[in-house]
Amino acid sequence: MKLPKLRELREAVRALIKGPYTSKFPKVAHKPHPNFRGKPEFNDEKCVGCLACEEVCPVGAIAHRDSVEDKTNPKRTLIHYTDTCIFCGQCEASCIADQEGIKLSNDWELSFFDRKKEAFEAIEKELQLCEICGEPVACKDHLKWISERLGELTYSSPTLYLSRLRSLGIIDENIISALKDKGRSDRVKILCARCRRQTTKT
Repeated sequence: MKLPKLRELREAVRALIKGPYTSKFPKVAHKPHPNFRGKPEFNDEKCVGCLACEEVCPVGAIAHRDSVEDKTNPKRTLIHYTDTCIFCGQCEASCIADQEGIKLSNDWELSFFDRKKEAFEAIEKELQLCEICGEPVACKDHLKWISERLGELTYSSPTLYLSRLRSLGIIDENIISALKDKGRSDRVKILCARCRRQTTKT
């Protein structure tokens, strides 16, 4: 039988005197280092629903679902799958909202019993639909963010300045088309890129 080395004996004596090296988790919560990269979390107030985080996620841990059945209250649901996430931080680094829309947290204890019900988090953002075809244009918060960044240049785009005026409550909601051909009378509306091209051509 191999005899223990002096270093091992020293470590054993130290453990007997000072106590074990292991932490008391889960009885006592573990406090990670401030720079620890834990679970990313959405900030509902800061996130604009631009989907930049979804585009850069290397493992597809972020997805979205647009619900446009109810035309009076269309929603975009952003979903973060915590069981797929590798905590790389690309979502935070690419966030256009000053890296505040989604941020890495110190939350690392992600064990759960029901993967389908607990392995994700989601937030909802209000969608803006095209006023002709009804397809999603962008989240209203995203259009507002763009218009604030562009300043007076916002008034070169009917979609942007109408979205901005509507958010301020100073726009007539009862504007109707003078014609039914998707022509010039429809240009001053909130439109998707395809409908904008159609109205410009005619």
